[in-house]
Amino acid sequence: MIKVSIIVPVYNVEKYIRKCLESLVNQTLKEIEIIVVNDGTTDGSQLIIDEFVSKYPDLVHSLIKENGGLSDARNFGIPYCKGEYIGFIDSDDYIRSDMYEKMYNKAKEENSDIVVCDYYKSYASKDELIKAKKYVDKKDMFIDTLAAAWNKIYRRDLLVQTGVIFPKGLIYEDTEFFCKLIPYIEVASYVPEPFVYYVQRSGSIANTQNNKTAQIFQVLDNILDYYKERKLYDEYQCELEYFYIRIMLGSSMERICRIKDKELRDNLLYKTYDLISNKFPNWKKNRYLNEIKSYRHVYMKLINKLSLYFFGDLLRHYFVFKDKALN
Repeated sequence: MIKVSIIVPVYNVEKYIRKCLESLVNQTLKEIEIIVVNDGTTDGSQLIIDEFVSKYPDLVHSLIKENGGLSDARNFGIPYCKGEYIGFIDSDDYIRSDMYEKMYNKAKEENSDIVVCDYYKSYASKDELIKAKKYVDKKDMFIDTLAAAWNKIYRRDLLVQTGVIFPKGLIYEDTEFFCKLIPYIEVASYVPEPFVYYVQRSGSIANTQNNKTAQIFQVLDNILDYYKERKLYDEYQCELEYFYIRIMLGSSMERICRIKDKELRDNLLYKTYDLISNKFPNWKKNRYLNEIKSYRHVYMKLINKLSLYFFGDLLRHYFVFKDKALN
């Protein structure tokens, strides 16, 4: 019986794919399958994949498709999965050898729908530990969301029964995917160990697609529409409002502040505040924003149409300095 199926989308990563696959074939959990999806790669990645298929024919399976992007490659692989649980690993990252054994054991111990772990942001000069958390309930998943797909395993039946897939062509695919799953997650477990090395490189999708930064607006609209269409919006309204604010003034703001083009950067900052104010005019009264004490919340409540540009410039200088220090 296959316990965990691991989907690995591949596109032009010949410098990284070998290390990724080595970390997967050396897992201490032996009842796994590795489904490598070639998303129309144009470099030598497939030659490396073929080596692993030849060496591990019962473990590594190769699928080839036309280029459709990360989400499309993940979605393409899901129907081929036979495992009780599904994991997703990006082809330029790598993992600890005991990751899936410990994640699967936790899933069986607690009858989990998903299991979450810590990870490292792996820079050229150092690894930065990122802690996840044990979620108290479904609503808690909106409050301190860590949406990344690759630090989790998901019960395969959960994905099949809900029909939730990754949105094609959008760079915030993990955010939409995870948020749409939340209402159906009954048991979310946590293993407090950093298993994944999330490699930070200048040529990665997350670091090169500044022209697509505005896609977060579409992703957040998709999430709100999803809850409204399924008559779940009223139940989660306060959490969705907080989540919207936190993403727009947090991770989205970080991406915007990294954009070099000042005119584009300022336009996106203006749109950010405009969208928040129009969708949630009383957002500064949000219960979570006021009850949870943090420096981030103090900063958020100081935001207005004028101060947003000040914070934007301040954050830009901070991120430029941080990137130089870590790379």
